Amino acid sequence: MTPAPLAARLSIPGGPLFFPVTAYGQDGSVDLDTYRAHVRRGVEAGAAAVFACCGTGEFHALAPEEFEACVRAAVEEAAGRVPVVAGAGYGTALAKWYAGLAEAAGADGLLAMPPYLVVAGQEGLLRHYKEIAAATALPVIVYQRDNAVFTPDTVVELARTDGIIGLKDGLGDLDLMQRTVSAVRTEVPGDFLYFNGLPTAEQTQLAYRAIDVPLYSSAVFCFAPEIALAFYRALEAGDDTTVHRLLDGFYRPFVELRAQGRGYAVALVKAGVRLRGLDVGEVRPPLHEPTEDHVKQLAQVIERGYALLDKEPEEAK
Repeated sequence: MTPAPLAARLSIPGGPLFFPVTAYGQDGSVDLDTYRAHVRRGVEAGAAAVFACCGTGEFHALAPEEFEACVRAAVEEAAGRVPVVAGAGYGTALAKWYAGLAEAAGADGLLAMPPYLVVAGQEGLLRHYKEIAAATALPVIVYQRDNAVFTPDTVVELARTDGIIGLKDGLGDLDLMQRTVSAVRTEVPGDFLYFNGLPTAEQTQLAYRAIDVPLYSSAVFCFAPEIALAFYRALEAGDDTTVHRLLDGFYRPFVELRAQGRGYAVALVKAGVRLRGLDVGEVRPPLHEPTEDHVKQLAQVIERGYALLDKEPEEAK
């Protein structure tokens, strides 16, 4: 597969990028039926792409056979309507192995997450991602965050690498991202994709759009797709009134609640999915469940978010 088809499909307007949670049954095992329902609902709600078994999907907690089964299920539920991008990570050898599992399961692309544990220099990081790209026919999006932070020159080399089509930023250093976008634009002909990958990316997407980073992940889409879509459409239309209303009344309170617990970027999202009527189970360790009070506050935030949609002018719905 060449990078262009995936890049084009991910760029199709009409919805945010969907990072489904991974569903577990009462015994803690993967619940594929519920996971399928979750993915199917997201695609039908208007997701532009499905990123399966990534951060929100608890990639770190999945055994290889569970990972492959979930990616395959996501591919089957998407049924070619939108691309499915699968996570891959750990050390170089394991990341290449997971890339092979994703390819065998029918994924359209990979999100290459930071290598496990080590803090490597630019030369080692570059070698790591080049080896992943060389090991698969799938186009690769590199995820910048934590122990994988790149200089603009390194991203230029990544952009020149066959099979690497984009960079997802989970660091939040806008100065670095602006210099990176500028360097790639200057040095590498053709399109290179950029994604805002910060938790609850809507909160920062106005700033990212200003530096030519148009794509973003939406964890909120997992449990409140109507709110996520209303924000996306308002952003695309330049409807600042609606964007600010949703930021002030829903996204900021949600982000402030998310900050109350470690791992809540996943655990609170999963609680939101359960509150909306789909029992996707609890998070696996080392993550932990939100407190009862925090879940109650989440329910109030969600209710307030949906109430804000009712205040939109009829023509904007």
